[in-house]
Amino acid sequence: MAKQDKSAAPTDETKETVTQEGQATVEGPSLMVTAQYIKDLSVEVPGAPTIYGLMQGNQPDVTVNIDVNVQPLKDKTYEVVLVVKASCKLAEQVAFLVELSYGGVFVINAPNEHIEPMLLIECPRLLFPFARNIVADSTRDAGFPPVLLSPVDFHALYNQQKQNQQQPATAE
Repeated sequence: MAKQDKSAAPTDETKETVTQEGQATVEGPSLMVTAQYIKDLSVEVPGAPTIYGLMQGNQPDVTVNIDVNVQPLKDKTYEVVLVVKASCKLAEQVAFLVELSYGGVFVINAPNEHIEPMLLIECPRLLFPFARNIVADSTRDAGFPPVLLSPVDFHALYNQQKQNQQQPATAE
């Protein structure tokens, strides 16, 4: 049995208890991933094979959009889908389009005020590395250099979304 650091006190929301078997368990907000999957994947290269010749002398223009969709499934269980759309143009011609919906099923045991941030920050953060890998592999397998998505700060996106919701609508 490993030694526990007695100097670190549990927070107000997290309580550590010891079972009769002597194993420590943590009570408090929890997040469990029960499934991860590709919900939808589309890779299109509309200009093939001539588009590959344009790769030699033209700078690609790659655009990436990322969105998060949440769907409640049942009590404390949610589907979170990370939607990634990547497109590339070469000399004003579409080189490729990649659309990925990468989902996960999460069980969240937390107070109601913590559920939304967990769904829109923590769940996408857990899904992102897998989606990033799928997009990179898909673009590479389509004959292009892999698109390596930059890390996404889902916390900042969540805060920005909350600020946009709080701003009053301007009447024209």
